[in-house]
Amino acid sequence: MTIQSIAILGGTGDLGGGLARQWSRAGYQILIGSRTDEKGKAAAQALLAEFPDLNVSGHENLEAATAADLVVLTVPFDHQISTLETVKSALAGKILVDVTVPLKPPKVGTVQLPEAGSAGQMAQNFLGEDVSVVSAFQNVGAVHLQEDHHIQCDVLVTGNKKAARDEVVKLVEALGLKGWHAGPIANAAAAEALTSVLITINRHHGIEGSGIIISGEPKAK
Repeated sequence: MTIQSIAILGGTGDLGGGLARQWSRAGYQILIGSRTDEKGKAAAQALLAEFPDLNVSGHENLEAATAADLVVLTVPFDHQISTLETVKSALAGKILVDVTVPLKPPKVGTVQLPEAGSAGQMAQNFLGEDVSVVSAFQNVGAVHLQEDHHIQCDVLVTGNKKAARDEVVKLVEALGLKGWHAGPIANAAAAEALTSVLITINRHHGIEGSGIIISGEPKAK
């Protein structure tokens, strides 16, 4: 599998926009998706105004998901399933990278996982086995993706198919980060829960975008 184009649904937000910026600069074609074509194009134009060399275009969500090799979902938890409903027909046979975190305001610093166990598991249940859902990037602060500096944060990558996780680890490494195979999609609960823990750490210690680092050196295979 060769990933050349990435659709980012919710690319008008801070996290989606940050990922669009970084992946485009790494050489990927980026299609920013939104609920309306106008919002998608506006987000793309805002990025191009700042970085004219980026390979970015704006679209309505379904159009973006249909055209891209891989799709990334970066919408708030309340809009996760409703967004997937609109693009489900375009996801068969593809990898969906789900960045959703089940935050429930106002207690976003408290872990509140859904009945299914995690947002990643919810996406896999909804989409079925024709779609390889991979959960990742929940613990990377959006503020870092919008700046030009080394990001001190590792990424836990969970999903039921190792080949799909391999592709997402490559996308993680394209951002200069370290990606770790962290098991099946059921394990997404750990990364999602950590987001609330990191929010609490940020607030208590005055950190802007704390992250996680996995210690230890992998053995050569």
